[in-house]
Amino acid sequence: MSNDRHVLNQQVIKEFRANKGKVGGNWAGDTLILLHTVGAKSGQIRTIPLVCVKDGEHFVIAASKGGAPTHPDWYHNIQKNPEVTVEMGEETFRAKATCFTEGPERDRLYAKLAEHKGTFAGYEKKTTRKIPAVTLTRMK
Repeated sequence: MSNDRHVLNQQVIKEFRANKGKVGGNWAGDTLILLHTVGAKSGQIRTIPLVCVKDGEHFVIAASKGGAPTHPDWYHNIQKNPEVTVEMGEETFRAKATCFTEGPERDRLYAKLAEHKGTFAGYEKKTTRKIPAVTLTRMK
C-alpha cells in the first residue's frame, strides 16, 4: 500500500472511531466497516476501512482496490486466514470471510455493491481482473 493510501486510511479509521462509525467525504452516507485481518505473510493484524452492504445475514465487501490490476493485500490475508474481526459503528464482532471470484453469486453480490455505490461499477471497467465479492458472516 502506498504511503499516501496508508495515511488516508489512518485518517478514516480515526474519524470512524471518533464518530461511532460515521465518516464524511467520499464515504458520507455509506455503511463503513473496519476490517481486521491477519497478515498472510507477516502474521500481524492489519486494519482497512471498507464500504459494505447488507445481504440477509451477511455483509458484502469487494476486493476492488479502486479498479487496480491486482487484488488488495487484505484479500490475500483473508484467503489464508478467513476468520476476521469487524468494527461496525460501536460494535466489534468476529466473522468468517467467504470469497466469490466468479459465477452468478459473485455477480449478484457485486451488483448489489455497485447499486449502492456506483463507483464499484466504474472499478470493474478500469480493470481486466474479475473483482472478488466477499461475504462476512458473524461467528457465533
